Amino acid sequence: MTFPTVSGSNLLRQKKTLPRDFQGRFNLVFIPFQQWQQMEVDSWVPVAGELEAQFENLYYYELPTIQSRNPFYRTFINEGMRAGIPNQKSRERTITLYLNKEDFRAALGMPDEDHTYILLVDRQGSEFFRTRGPYNREADAALRQALLQLYPDAKG
Repeated sequence: MTFPTVSGSNLLRQKKTLPRDFQGRFNLVFIPFQQWQQMEVDSWVPVAGELEAQFENLYYYELPTIQSRNPFYRTFINEGMRAGIPNQKSRERTITLYLNKEDFRAALGMPDEDHTYILLVDRQGSEFFRTRGPYNREADAALRQALLQLYPDAKG
């Protein structure tokens, strides 16, 4: 699968076009569709931070994905998230996508919104790894294996 071109703004109010504006050579992307799925994302954040430190030019992002709405609604949601996330780095890496969720999921081959999707992509949108749901050791091991293949000089 290839990550489609989408636009959104991070919680620092900076407009981003993805995948072009991903900072990393490789990017670990968390895509929650429902508010409760933040718990699933949070279960992965310690691992994501560890991997960012271990693998050069790897960054992680949270992409809350919400059905397209009017500007007033978007502002209300974004400002609510900003208030709940005081950390600047977290605000920078949280990019809210307001779009047609069904089209977005279809472009990525995501059959439902039952869990958060976790993708490893490059700036061209090529996908190298995928899993979904809360953190688990098997998915962690598979992600690390994918990263070791992309970073052959890295130590496991």
